[in-house]
Formats: sequence, C-alpha cells, structure tokens
Amino acid sequence: MTDTELKNLKDNLWHSADMLRAGAHLAANKYGQPILGLIFLRYADVLFKQHKAEIDAEYNKYKGSRMERAYKDVAVEKCGFFLPECAFFDYINDAPDDANKALLVKRAMEAIEQENPRMQGVLPKEVYGQLVPEEEPELLSRIVRVFKDIPEDISIDIFGQIYEYFLGNFALAEGQGGGAFYTPASVVQYMVEVLRPVTGDKKFLDPACGSGGMFVQAARYMHRHNASNQDLMSFRCYGVEKEPDTVKLAKMNLLLNNVRGEITEANSFYSDPYNAFGNFDYVMANPPFNVDEVVFEKVADDARFNTYGVPRNKTKSTKKASDKKETVPNANYLWIGRVSSSLFLKTSWKHPC
Repeated sequence: MTDTELKNLKDNLWHSADMLRAGAHLAANKYGQPILGLIFLRYADVLFKQHKAEIDAEYNKYKGSRMERAYKDVAVEKCGFFLPECAFFDYINDAPDDANKALLVKRAMEAIEQENPRMQGVLPKEVYGQLVPEEEPELLSRIVRVFKDIPEDISIDIFGQIYEYFLGNFALAEGQGGGAFYTPASVVQYMVEVLRPVTGDKKFLDPACGSGGMFVQAARYMHRHNASNQDLMSFRCYGVEKEPDTVKLAKMNLLLNNVRGEITEANSFYSDPYNAFGNFDYVMANPPFNVDEVVFEKVADDARFNTYGVPRNKTKSTKKASDKKETVPNANYLWIGRVSSSLFLKTSWKHPC
C-alpha cells in the first residue's frame, strides 16, 4: 500500500468517527472507545483470514488420526489466537441493518475474550449499546461497513498505524485532556532514538503508560534496526495506568502491534505492581506534571521515591485542610526518582554503539 493509499484509507476511516460523533449519544471523551474497538475487531478478522489456509492445512493433515488436534489449538499456534465464527466481520456486516448490531459486536468481543484468555477484559464491549439513537438506528451498521472496506490482503502492520492515527486524532479532539492518554508519536520517536533500546532478555517500564505508545515505538525502533520477530519475543514491556478505559486502549495497542507485555491498572504513586526498584533495563514515561496532591506519608518510606529524597515544603503549608495530611509540593521530583530507581544497578556500563 502506497503512502497516498494509506492516507486515503485513514481519512475514510476517520469519517466513521465523525459519523459517530454527530449521531451517537456519547460524551466527547467516550466516542473513541467504540471506534478503536472496531479497529481491533477488523484486525483480528483480517489476521485470522490471512492465516486460515495455513490453519486448515495443518488441521486437516492429522484429522481423523490419533494425532488429530483441536482446531482452536492449531489456530493459536499458527495465528496467535482463535477467532470464533460469530466474531468474523462478515457475520456482523452481513446481518440486516435492522438487526441489533450493537449486540452482535458485543457478543463477538465476548466470544473473543472467552476463547483467548490473554484478551480478557481488553475490549470495550459494553459501550456499543449506547451507539444506536432512536432517530438513527442504522448508525452502527454504516460505521461497520466503513471498516469492512479495509482490504483483507493488507499488511497487518498497517493496523498499528491506523490505531495510532486514531489515538492521535482522538487526543486532539479532546484538547488538553487528550494528553493524559496519548503522547504525540514524533515526541516518543525522539525519546526512543535517544534511548536506543536493544533486543535481548530486556524489561521496559512505563509507570504512566497511557495508551502504550512508548512500547510500540520502542518495538518499531528495534524492527528498523533489524530485530526479528523472534528477537522481540524476549523483550517485555510493563506499563502502569490508573484510568481503566485507558488500560484497555493500551492493551489493544500492544496486541495490534504484536508487542508482548503487561498493563496494570494502578496508581504509580501508591502501588508497585512490578516490584520496580532496580528491576528494569529501560524506563520511559510522559507522566502528569506538577501534581501537588500526593500524600507525603504514603511515599516517604518508599525506596522508589526516597532513594534520592522526597521533596518537602519546610513550612508544611501543603497540608490539606480536609484531612490535615501533608502533601508533596511538586510530584515532578517523585517521577524523576521513580524512573531512576527502577533501573538495574550496574557497576559498569558500556553504550552498545
């Protein structure tokens, strides 16, 4: 696919977001979820179809013999997941417009999660019931048809680019609030170029991961520098994000870009789900800046923050009137300590280049 063709495809798909924004009864910060969920559903459909001939051949090779394997097991081996029939995009798209498309999409996503444990809790299943206003009952059918236009012979990597394009546009549409889940790709690319991660048995932490863009750009950097898919299998990403909806966006982002990792819903100031102190090869983050409501006593004895000292207001004027608890005057320094204390302690280090 040429750059021009890809741009036209992205623009056509973005039109579906405009349709949804105009016709659905959703808050401005909510209409991104169903669109990104449909991108994932179409991705799963296309990827499974691209592997189906290989899956069928392997299954039929031993069918009826003592070595016969379950079709689902063969699919997971060849494709990475199993797609049940009700989750095929054609099944949803070909249903009559007066069918309950919202229910069909929800059931498709429920079936995907049920058949594939690593996708549990990832997909925005519940939001589709809010998409069909009485005055425009065919809205979801129209949007599904737009995504059906994505060619089935498309390079699967294109879906990651489409997803990133939508994340960026949704962040722009939200204005200042969009920065909470998305850092512009150009900024992240620059950070990765400075970091220059290498493949191997490495661990990568983002304690304020948003939609997971740091991990995706790191993986793309390594691909550009001749890392094979096998090389990337040992590269593990670990993200912490406190907003549950954004956790789902990040998990879908990793799946779409074939990046291995975990995203945990937690507050990095008060939780340490990965026992991060001195445990990671790489740390990158674009955390929320100038937070001033972190409770001092909750971080004062935490090695992630106190290794280099916890900021404290000498007058203690940062106590909240409601509970009289002292708060850290500016959490920016906590983030600096959090990042630096999470890195492996090494007696010597040599740059790979």
